[in-house]
Amino acid sequence: MKFTEEHEWLRAEGELVAVGITEHASEQLGDVVFVELPEPGTKVTKGDEVAVIESVKAASDILAPVDGEIVEVNDAIVENPAKVNEDPMGDAWFFRMTVTDPSTLEGLMDESEYDELVG
Repeated sequence: MKFTEEHEWLRAEGELVAVGITEHASEQLGDVVFVELPEPGTKVTKGDEVAVIESVKAASDILAPVDGEIVEVNDAIVENPAKVNEDPMGDAWFFRMTVTDPSTLEGLMDESEYDELVG
């Protein structure tokens, strides 16, 4: 897995990359009550706002971690946003995407670097 400073994780799944928020982000947000995801087929550039997550504490934008195209979204977390708190690093992924330049993943943090960030 790779991680961003915006508390997102990326997991390679064959030619796709699944993206979600970290357990740390889930804990900071508190109880998630709403998730809005992008449409499959949306082309994104790193830093684009691609999803919205709202909790009892705050609303937050999920940013595209790399350039690519959204190919699948996780409707289960739209229907039941609490899943984001229950399994943020697993079943509560937000979207799967193709990556324009796979080498950009190398510039992201690994788990130990991310653990140091949230220390």
